[in-house]
Amino acid sequence: MPITITSIKAKLDGKIGEPLTITSRLGRKKSKTRHGVLRETFPSVFIIELNHDENAVERVSYSYTDILTKNIELNFG
Repeated sequence: MPITITSIKAKLDGKIGEPLTITSRLGRKKSKTRHGVLRETFPSVFIIELNHDENAVERVSYSYTDILTKNIELNFG
């Protein structure tokens, strides 16, 4: 079954308020891991509130296409 942006949004809508780990691909062999909570979903983007202890930035937003193209990976729990 092919993954679509609509199915990604539907899955994230059910996970609002849950803690997660975000792994961002930065380049060939580089990645960055952050921890936070999924706060809101919108038609084109979703917002994650990051842990204040680990990050200088409080909130980040990503597009659903970032998940589809595997630029980021979300792990809940």
